[in-house]
Amino acid sequence: MTLDPFNAFLHLVEHEDGPGPIVGVKDVIDVAGMPTTAASRVLHRVPERDAECVARLRQAGARIVGKLNTHEFALGALTTSPHFGPALNPWNTAHVCGGSSGGSGAAVAAGLVDIGVGTDTAGSVRIPAAFCGVTGIKPTTGLVPTDGLVPTSWSLDTIGPLARTADECAWALEVMAGRPIELSESDELRIGVVESLFDRADPRVAAVCREALRELGGRQEPVEIPLHAEITTILQLVLLPEATAAHLHWLRTRLADYGADVRARLLAGLFLPSTAHVTGLRARRWAIAERERALGQYDLLVAPAMPILPPRLDAIPEDYRLLLIPYNSPASLWGAPAASVPCGLVDGLPVGLSLIGRNGEDGVVLGAAQAFQRLTDWHERRPTQAFDASGKESYTRG
Repeated sequence: MTLDPFNAFLHLVEHEDGPGPIVGVKDVIDVAGMPTTAASRVLHRVPERDAECVARLRQAGARIVGKLNTHEFALGALTTSPHFGPALNPWNTAHVCGGSSGGSGAAVAAGLVDIGVGTDTAGSVRIPAAFCGVTGIKPTTGLVPTDGLVPTSWSLDTIGPLARTADECAWALEVMAGRPIELSESDELRIGVVESLFDRADPRVAAVCREALRELGGRQEPVEIPLHAEITTILQLVLLPEATAAHLHWLRTRLADYGADVRARLLAGLFLPSTAHVTGLRARRWAIAERERALGQYDLLVAPAMPILPPRLDAIPEDYRLLLIPYNSPASLWGAPAASVPCGLVDGLPVGLSLIGRNGEDGVVLGAAQAFQRLTDWHERRPTQAFDASGKESYTRG
């Protein structure tokens, strides 16, 4: 493995040569003998055993090469740890790579690994997948075991893969889930196009995603997400108290060691009323029921994965998180599978298309992504300077 010019790797480990895919693991997931730090000053443990998802990948022949950078404790969408430094976007290193699985997205885009294992609580696989021009899927909640994971929100956390293609994501997800996932490809899919999310996006991003709809096929109809404005609030009522509960001891003893943005989010959870969490859980059931009532007949919902292009590291919008939340919260709150697939470039930066399926129908999402990628070549595009997974520099079109 070469030195990492994108700051995607936090720790590297020697690995045996072999035919299996080269895999990096987000540094909130345990790898035996490797430090788990969550890109923080607060945590440093060296586990004796792999997380179950990592153990399953090893058993399937994957070569685990190290731990990948993340937003501190996976509580942000930038991967700009004040302790380990920012992961950089291989398409343009002046720009963010997204987060919190930013190291996973950057490492795959740069060709440093074949597969990056990430986590997604409120968009943390899909954001870097979109910003780094790779494929990523948040599985149905509960499909992949989360033992050995530093928790963000126990009821929302998922573990999912990022890779160049839907085929590679499907392989990794099937291995980590421990059961077959049948990819369903059909020209007769009923697809709901979430018009409000196209309308709210940067017009250049929206135009690229609308063009992608032509290749996606299916029977497309305009739809809106029920309770969309409320979903963001409901998600935070669930996420913040659970995150604060996981960090309560450290908040009492190590408060100053957190980065400012993560500290602020955890304190916000601490000062919510005691009824907030149960209210959020009850409202979550309401939102899921409303989704089933209004959109249960659709095989997929589609929208831009992100409403903006990856911002520059030195010009991150003040409302950055607020811009992204409406695009990620619904699938997270519903527990539904959701993927981002590369669908174009604007000013040399990637754009992703979001595919959201019904709960348990991960194969439909990945099958649609696979069919889309058979008709397009966006997933084959690479940053101008990239590497293959053996570390040899290669130059490919961008």
